[in-house]
Amino acid sequence: MPDDKYVKSVDRALQLFDVISTKREGFGITELSNKVLLNKTSVYRMLSTLVKHGLVEQDLQTGKYKLGYKVLEISSKLLEGLDLRMEAKRYLKELEAHTNEVIHLVVYNQREAVYIEKLEGNETLRMHSRVGARAPLHCTSVGKVILAFLPAEEVEEVLRDYSFHAHTPHTITVKEELLQHLQEVRQKGFALDLEENELGINCIAAPIFDHQGHIVAAISVSGPVIRMTPQRLEELQGLMMEISRKISSRLGYNSY
Repeated sequence: MPDDKYVKSVDRALQLFDVISTKREGFGITELSNKVLLNKTSVYRMLSTLVKHGLVEQDLQTGKYKLGYKVLEISSKLLEGLDLRMEAKRYLKELEAHTNEVIHLVVYNQREAVYIEKLEGNETLRMHSRVGARAPLHCTSVGKVILAFLPAEEVEEVLRDYSFHAHTPHTITVKEELLQHLQEVRQKGFALDLEENELGINCIAAPIFDHQGHIVAAISVSGPVIRMTPQRLEELQGLMMEISRKISSRLGYNSY
């Protein structure tokens, strides 16, 4: 039985639009007709309507139809209106539900990491972090993962006169050592804080990218060493990367 909530012609036009979006150089009418299983006359009418509204354009040399610049305009408006905290919230809750540990969302600002969201989890843990507070880059998992994916020249600028304060005996306090560590973080795609910022606390963090592939934030899971053991940190790697991809995707990032 057909669903009377949908307009069939609009549904078919959107199917056509989806197909066109899959190939940069576009499609000819015959090819599109075969893909959406509609006759060429119907396809032509739909294309003419999409062209009228700028969503599709025809290449005058090849005659093929491809996405129009109106799509870029609409996408830009969507991306400009995205709220990082709102887009990330459901995935942070997903991470909290899986781990029952403290979850952080941070952004980079003026050579520090700034906490913009914190979920407490169900386990007991006292941490110094709070929304609005700042954290150092060199000894936190979120700070290190942000540094690792910033442009090399920006990292060099940040570390030029950086104060490598030793928060614990485990803190990296030598620039060259940190740079080597950041290279490993880039290769792995995540960063660890093994009691480097607070004694008794281990953390794992993953990067968040925007639609241009720039790092804009990081997420982390923090817990006491008794629970955040090396084995558990290894088990969390896949989940962290998955949540990272989901949030980045909501911001328009496409890693493929």
